[in-house]
Amino acid sequence: MIQEEADLILCILVDDYPVRNGVVSFLVFENPFQILILTILSAQTTDKIVNRISGPLFQHYPDAGALSGASPEDVEAIIRPTGFYHTKAKNIILTAQALVAHYDGEVPQTMSDLVTLPGVGRKTANIVLNHAFGQNVGIAVDTHVRRLSQRIGFSDATAPDTIEKDLMNLFDPSRWKYINYLLISHGRAVCSAKKPQCGVCKISGHCRFFRDNH
Repeated sequence: MIQEEADLILCILVDDYPVRNGVVSFLVFENPFQILILTILSAQTTDKIVNRISGPLFQHYPDAGALSGASPEDVEAIIRPTGFYHTKAKNIILTAQALVAHYDGEVPQTMSDLVTLPGVGRKTANIVLNHAFGQNVGIAVDTHVRRLSQRIGFSDATAPDTIEKDLMNLFDPSRWKYINYLLISHGRAVCSAKKPQCGVCKISGHCRFFRDNH
């Protein structure tokens, strides 16, 4: 796909899913520590569930120092609704311990440092850098972004890292911060995994999946 058509698709999506007050996060957070922990917890669950447990979690553990000394059982009891709570509790406690040990309890602001933290890959690191620090060094590729990138024709790849590179090559860096938000919004509202609603989709005229299947 050429850049001009990709930009047009993005413009259509911006009209459908306007960014209000610059907010492109589905998770509700107050500081870098919170968005880091919430993003780790968001794997394989919904943002609504993560937002629901964030209050109790941060009341008990407001910072890395508090979470670093938490008992896994106590953390598991709070985050259980997010699923995979044994692994997630272990990861967020270990991450908090790493923040205390190596970064004075603060969240690092580079990709290379973030991906050394337990439970943190490029997707999580991109979200933290974007939402917490305003850095657009890449594009977070989750299941929605992966599915829509392949369907629309932004990428032919299956690996998230390769899809991210394809998106970064296709779009100007000034647009990177919006792509995750727009594709997730469209994936939830119209282009679902099981039954995409091509009949009401405003970008169907530019979509490879629609051309190949209609």
